[in-house]
Amino acid sequence: MQEGPSKASTSVDDLLLAALNRGGDTLETGRYLVTFKDGAGEDGLNALGLQGMRVANARDFNGQAAVMEEVGDADAVVFPEIGVALVSGNAAQERSMGAMSETASDSPIESIDPEYFVFADDITQQYMRGYATKTERSPGEFLRGFLKAAELIAKEFDGQDQIDQDAAEEIQVLGVTWGLNACKVPPSLRSGLGIKVAILDTGMDLGHPDFIGRAIAAASFVGQPVQDLHGHGTHCVGTSTGPKAPAGATPRYGIGFRSNIFVGKVLSNSGSGAQAGVLAGINWAIANRCPVISMSLGSQSPVHPAYTAAGAAALANGCLIVAASGNAGAGTGSPANSPTIMSVASLDPNLKPSLFSNFGKVDIAAPGRDVFSSWPRPIRYKSISGTSMATPHVAGCAALWAETSPGLRGMLLWRKLVDTARRLPFPASKVGAGLVQAP
Repeated sequence: MQEGPSKASTSVDDLLLAALNRGGDTLETGRYLVTFKDGAGEDGLNALGLQGMRVANARDFNGQAAVMEEVGDADAVVFPEIGVALVSGNAAQERSMGAMSETASDSPIESIDPEYFVFADDITQQYMRGYATKTERSPGEFLRGFLKAAELIAKEFDGQDQIDQDAAEEIQVLGVTWGLNACKVPPSLRSGLGIKVAILDTGMDLGHPDFIGRAIAAASFVGQPVQDLHGHGTHCVGTSTGPKAPAGATPRYGIGFRSNIFVGKVLSNSGSGAQAGVLAGINWAIANRCPVISMSLGSQSPVHPAYTAAGAAALANGCLIVAASGNAGAGTGSPANSPTIMSVASLDPNLKPSLFSNFGKVDIAAPGRDVFSSWPRPIRYKSISGTSMATPHVAGCAALWAETSPGLRGMLLWRKLVDTARRLPFPASKVGAGLVQAP
């Protein structure tokens, strides 16, 4: 069992610092996630209480927007919509709970697993992973680099994430981004009207002029204001739910322009977070019955039972989680590698798989290279790349499809997206069913 501050209420920044101090080759936070057996959520909650744990419940928070930093001295936090609980490292140690703990056949607990850190899964993460690999650095040094190298990353990519000249000219001529064109969004008669779309990311610039007057529900799960000081979340919100006709000469970059926006800040302004924050955001989105939940985040870690349970709970409640496959040019990362979560790969403007896009468990593909979208003021707009940018294309199209019929929810919505995708001449392990298409 790892030592250090691993309370349920410990902030992500403190967890990161503690992980650095521990050293070693791990991206574990020191806390644990307990996944209950299907339908055994109440029994699981009682089981934790019987072990003498002080348990906080997401239902105790307004709209189930549970914030870890606000659970006080609780040993555990239960997310009832998804049947998962976060347990502090200290409480787990005192009760000899761990990842390899065996549970009795009549126990309501399915598994006990380490909690991992998660990161905004854009092209800058590919850079960090490549940097760590080239210098043979450990995950601990990766964390240290993540905390210290934000300015270096920005400098490294200055000018590299811009749309090339030909693509820029195309945008000016057609008045719409190449990604929306590829997904056949402009001719669609749908707008996402009335469909709740949850974007779980670094938050949003709530004062961005392109979103004035829009219905926006916002909640933070990281102990910071929802206001996005990173940019990643605002970019993803823009692609999935941005305006039909931005002011001036700005091209159209948004898909579900009349959808209801639910912004869950599950990553801090540094672009980092922990699984519990992401699961809290999923729990909130399901509690609010958002048919579409978009997550451009993750890590190169194995399939996690908590994410699989969350994805299953979403589908059972008429919600669909779409997640970025990752940018390591390797096997699909978590949470997209879970069988109950739709994994999205990235395509270049020539509709070929992006070199950075992960492969393996891929369900569908979307534009992810040189994607133009909203950005926090004063910049307002920016072009960046990654499976993070592909994911909100799928989320936006999912909202349009969901508008076509109240019956298209959960797994039926998943199947519709797959069945209507444009087939591409590449292995399913790289592009899944193909390029997502609007109705």
